Amino acid sequence: MLEKYYERPDILHVNTTPHHAYFIPSADEEQAKNGRREQSDCFIPFNGTWAFAYFDSLQNLPQDFLNYAFSAQIPVPSCWQSQGYDYHHYTNINYPFPFDPPYVPADNPCGLYQRRIHIEPQADKRYLLNFEGVDSCFYVYLNGEFVGYSQVSHSTSEFDITGRLKSGSNTLTVLVLKWCDGSYLEDQDKFRMSGIFDDVYLLLRPDNYLQDFFIQTHLSDDLRSAQINVSTQFSQTPQDVTFRLYAPDGTLLLEQSGETLSAAIDDAQLWNAENPQQYMLILAYNGEFIAQKIGLRKVEISDGIFKINGKAIKFRGVNRHSSDPKTGYTISRAQAEIDLRLMKQHNINAIRTAHYPNSPWFNELCGEYGFYVIGESDIESHGASMLYVKSPEPSIFLNVENDLETARVRQDTIDNFCYFARDPSYREAILDRTRANIERDKNRSAVIMWSLGNESGFGENFEAAAAWIKSRDSSRPVHYEGSIYQHSQHQNDLSAIDVYSEMYATPEDIDRYYTSGGVFDKNGVKKPFILCEYSHAMGNSNGDLEDYFQAFERHAGSCGGFIWEWCDHAPKLPDSKRSGYGGDFGDTPNDGNFCVDGLVSPERIPHSNLLELKNINRPARARFSDGQVFLSNYLDFTDLKDYLSVGYRYSENGETLVEGRLKMDCAPGQTARLPLDLPQPDRSKLCLLDLTYTLENRTALLSAGHELGFDQIIIAEGEGVAPQTAARTAAPWQVEEDSRNLYLSSANLRYTFDKTKGIFSALQKDSQALITAPLDFNIWRAPTDNDRLIRVLWQNAGFDRVATRAYETAWSQQDGAVIIKTRSSIAAVSRARVLTLEVTYTVSPDGNIRIAVHAEKTAEQPYLPRFGLRFFLPKTSNTVSYLGYGSGESYVGKHHASKLGRYRTSAAENHTDYLKPQENGSHWGSRFVESADLVISAAQPFSFNLSPYTQEMLTATAHCYDLVESEATVLCVDYKMSGIGTNSCGPNLNERYRLNESAFDWQLDIRLK
Repeated sequence: MLEKYYERPDILHVNTTPHHAYFIPSADEEQAKNGRREQSDCFIPFNGTWAFAYFDSLQNLPQDFLNYAFSAQIPVPSCWQSQGYDYHHYTNINYPFPFDPPYVPADNPCGLYQRRIHIEPQADKRYLLNFEGVDSCFYVYLNGEFVGYSQVSHSTSEFDITGRLKSGSNTLTVLVLKWCDGSYLEDQDKFRMSGIFDDVYLLLRPDNYLQDFFIQTHLSDDLRSAQINVSTQFSQTPQDVTFRLYAPDGTLLLEQSGETLSAAIDDAQLWNAENPQQYMLILAYNGEFIAQKIGLRKVEISDGIFKINGKAIKFRGVNRHSSDPKTGYTISRAQAEIDLRLMKQHNINAIRTAHYPNSPWFNELCGEYGFYVIGESDIESHGASMLYVKSPEPSIFLNVENDLETARVRQDTIDNFCYFARDPSYREAILDRTRANIERDKNRSAVIMWSLGNESGFGENFEAAAAWIKSRDSSRPVHYEGSIYQHSQHQNDLSAIDVYSEMYATPEDIDRYYTSGGVFDKNGVKKPFILCEYSHAMGNSNGDLEDYFQAFERHAGSCGGFIWEWCDHAPKLPDSKRSGYGGDFGDTPNDGNFCVDGLVSPERIPHSNLLELKNINRPARARFSDGQVFLSNYLDFTDLKDYLSVGYRYSENGETLVEGRLKMDCAPGQTARLPLDLPQPDRSKLCLLDLTYTLENRTALLSAGHELGFDQIIIAEGEGVAPQTAARTAAPWQVEEDSRNLYLSSANLRYTFDKTKGIFSALQKDSQALITAPLDFNIWRAPTDNDRLIRVLWQNAGFDRVATRAYETAWSQQDGAVIIKTRSSIAAVSRARVLTLEVTYTVSPDGNIRIAVHAEKTAEQPYLPRFGLRFFLPKTSNTVSYLGYGSGESYVGKHHASKLGRYRTSAAENHTDYLKPQENGSHWGSRFVESADLVISAAQPFSFNLSPYTQEMLTATAHCYDLVESEATVLCVDYKMSGIGTNSCGPNLNERYRLNESAFDWQLDIRLK
């Protein structure tokens, strides 16, 4: 009979050892030092192939399951959904089962695992069975006898099986349930997966083994020396340990024996993310050796500023889930190192482990490679906020899933958001998850702040958890975003919460915090401001990063933030190489593609969002003043001369006049003049100074010469940058007219102008079509994920189904040119007029067309997605060259990864294949675009994109692999396009990036080649 521990929040673990620091002992000191646990004589891995049976309901589990006749196998570790069992299920906030804590559905899927293990037990050894990650709870049996039970998916559960092992073959059986009472605290925004997803192994330990140790370091005020204190805890009685401390270069600094260690270090080499120097501590006793790297660093909040080693720190961070399209939660060190290398390549220095501890060795890698880590407990109960509420009362609530610009105060009760934060029956569960996180990672250099969890309201249970952290580890600040909102009648006690944390606040919100508001500590000083989530990276996104960077820099107490999030979550569809999102697996309820919100694809291919972030976070920035270039160092601890070299190139109209490379002294946080002698610019030309910052010396993850970022300074704009077209013989136009059209004919040209619409319906040269559909005005774009809210207004206004119509059309001839003037509008069926247009077309004798538009927007309408002209070019005309911001996609507010230059692209190359199709591939700030037949330029820089797909196809298609190419090459040339922003989960698009002008004028030139 299976005990229903899975519905007993008062029973979290049965027969597990206490939570303790993560380490793998070895019988050899050198093996301990190299950190390869698989080489340790004390480590017996149980990863591999296990017998497996899946049951769609616990009710269908045989009574005699310990004697089950298995017929299938599964790899361990793995998620069983990734192995063809059950199905993937994505939901963000809503629980995937009825809310009835502590109960879960009776039809609770489960997996039964079994493996034979061969052991010859030694009388003087203890045998500790470790599971590093099991979702959601599990029962362990050895040789048919119950060993124990545990939950907390992303924490290690350890069982002492010493007395249960027999000599030779042993049968290990594990029953894993999909849901348990702990699942109410694991409602993170992710695909829900199940099984033994992390490593399983056996540790051989001495009979009286070192169960835990705590390393605490203290730096002197001048940061030149350090004190290291180490306490130990044995499983039975205290015992002496030999402590050996090695310097980062491997030099033995001290050897000391005792139950504890207290040692002073002179000339301390400090750890930080830029230079992650670590000492090595060996703990030796009774033939066992334990190695632990130590980073000497001082974490403090002083005068409202978050500091490491006395320096104010800006977190240029990301939130990271453990996720892979094939392996799910199961992440190897090699996979994690791919993530960390990509992060370093793109100037990311911090990680928030959202919203649970990552694999136990992950923070060790972060310490080695240099990342600041917010270690977050495995707690989120967001789904409680969706419950029906009876009695209203005023409350303050930040609805981060919708519109941040709505009022913070709403007249409704959301006490249920604090359901588990205040429920006494879940107090121990929250404390247990907190202890599991802190105890496991307390010796990790990289962890510089603890987080209580995510989006679970606030109340007595979290106050107790924060107070426990302070009593256990006062060296690190405590973070919890949910503490800043007064969700219920409970008066929040914030005395143990050290930072003010928000999600998806605007840059202006940061300014307001420091100018007119703020949350104060007990000394009356404003707490540091941190954005634990911001700039939601869903689809074509992150169109506001420079604004955030500037806001962070304006305020010393603003310590930066963490992008949501690192990678797209999109598992492979069954029997397919294609990826899917919520709803593609038959999962309900689901939140669609809200999980496809990363800086990199599921396969770790960087999106343009990550490239934008990289250059926003470049370590140096240049500015041009009075003919001189000044360089500012945005590193916290490193002089530029020790980190990078500067490549420079000065060009005029693309011709390089001066180039070279240099190094310069510039201390952290300082600005120095770049010793460059530039020629006097020819201001009739486009004069550019391009600066490229490259890594000088190889690091653990980066090669020497790696590009860290760039600056481009436009010294002179110049005139006449558009390419010259060959002189054409002017021929008089013959104009014919009927009730609908004007027909313009010359020697080899024939243009048709639709008087009812006020647009050209056909352009022909040498009897060949230059356009294959009318040259119509265009205000629609395929909505980006960030348009998910505004698109409702756009579509309600009919922006996706507008038509152009002319009220009046008149024409005349002057000096051989045909001048067509039309008064027209853009409107949709059943909807109001969007734009009123006064358009003048001047068709010169050589066939070139100048279009002058005066537009007036109806005041009641929402801002426009775009305004421009759409050219349907022949399919053979699928390549353009241009002068604009490239080579990747660029938009107003999102162009810092791009450079102004001359580029060439094709429709296929220019298309960005987002999993859910949307607007992509635009080039902001363009001066001209040239196709096989046409050169298009404007009186002011414009945007354009070239695509094999129509915006209607992109709008209507759910997955990129279902797109059908247009019969034409689609070229959109825009007066302006509204910005990208991050409103999929964040603030509305900033007004300065909206096309919301009440009136505007645009002049476009179309020249024939």
